[in-house]
Amino acid sequence: MAVVHLTEANFEKEVLQSDIPVLVDFWAPWCGPCKMLSPVIEEIAGEVTDVKICKVNTDEADTLALKYRVMSIPTLILFKNGEIAAKSVGAKQKAEILDFIKA
Repeated sequence: MAVVHLTEANFEKEVLQSDIPVLVDFWAPWCGPCKMLSPVIEEIAGEVTDVKICKVNTDEADTLALKYRVMSIPTLILFKNGEIAAKSVGAKQKAEILDFIKA
């Protein structure tokens, strides 16, 4: 699946109402670790089919970052059944992210 780019307008439909788990990458274009993580997120999105992979640009959707208490980026939040199942802060290796989404 392709990475879904989230906004305040589509967050509820794409994440909270999803029937499969959703990994949300909170990032910003000026963030160095976010830039390093981005190709890894894209790669994972092309490989996994049982988890929806999404990204939120915190510069454009700051209310979502506030709502989910994203204090540092990159932050990965795994949602299951519309609820936060796990949260991870900082850049991660691909294997770590794959383990994280299996939690």
